[in-house]
Amino acid sequence: MSLSIGIVGLPNVGKSTLFNALLKRAVADVGDYPFTTVEPNTGVVEVPDERLTKLADALKIEKRVPAAVKFYDIAGLVKGAHEGEGLGNQFLGHIRQVDAILHLVRGFSAEKVPHVSGRVDPVHDLATVNLELTLADFEIVSRAVNETRGDKDRLAVLEKLYGALKQGKLAREADLTDEEQVAVADLNLLTLKPVLYVLNLDEAAVEGGAEVKGLPEVMLISAKLEAEINELAEKERDEYLKELKQDEPFLDRLIKRCYSLLDLITFFTVKGGKQAQAWPLKRDGTALEAAEVVHTDFAKNFIKAGVILWQDLVRSGGWVTARKKGLVKAAGKGYILKDGEVVEFFT
Repeated sequence: MSLSIGIVGLPNVGKSTLFNALLKRAVADVGDYPFTTVEPNTGVVEVPDERLTKLADALKIEKRVPAAVKFYDIAGLVKGAHEGEGLGNQFLGHIRQVDAILHLVRGFSAEKVPHVSGRVDPVHDLATVNLELTLADFEIVSRAVNETRGDKDRLAVLEKLYGALKQGKLAREADLTDEEQVAVADLNLLTLKPVLYVLNLDEAAVEGGAEVKGLPEVMLISAKLEAEINELAEKERDEYLKELKQDEPFLDRLIKRCYSLLDLITFFTVKGGKQAQAWPLKRDGTALEAAEVVHTDFAKNFIKAGVILWQDLVRSGGWVTARKKGLVKAAGKGYILKDGEVVEFFT
């Protein structure tokens, strides 16, 4: 299952700093000038989930394997990227490969880190990137309209997109139905991907809950602060978060939001009482699809699955007691899994 998030934005907005904070180790070069990042850095990030901890603790399981999301640190876009400016075609190609976009916008001031347009203006910057993505999509849709022959249904969807993009709208603003999105999925349109807007602020601004008029709904973060928090020992980190009146780092919230952006749920498995693992599954996924996520052999030889809510398994202390209480359901291939269910596959 592909679960990838691309971090995009203008140069010098803090993408690599955020990426390094996400990985909790320095793996990307953090530069003060545009195009320090040319090839996208990639990292797999664990999704914080206290349910996995509680489940493993209750069943006395030491090994815990959380769900994960892959993040790509994509080099900055610039005005004219759709025409190839600033290695634009290469960067746009990288964005097309991801499942969703984390659009990072600069809201911090730093004399040593020049802004590409000479001034910090989040509204302008967001509009610049969105325009480049829209223009790139417009070129692809225009070409597809001219090349489509004999498929009236597909052509109708393309013309719908063409009209929206020509007006400067994002593809997701064309209000396509699920069926219409499937019809043009092969185009891999940039502005049809799910997006999370994140405003990268100075430490003081984040703590004060700054607002910027003219932006869509955004998540506030200080990538520099989160990177510094990661360097603290666990006890110091907890004490610092208490001072900030936070129950968890902003970074953890960000990872969870990205996970939700991909429209995923989490199910759990407990392997032989030795390993508790969280698994991602597309919402409305079936027991058979969950089996495929865990192991292809489970899907091929699927007979049935035992399913129980993680809270019920925790309260029962194990499968044996849970079954005696009648809390474990027998699920067939078509059973729709719910978020937080623990699954045992029978093959």
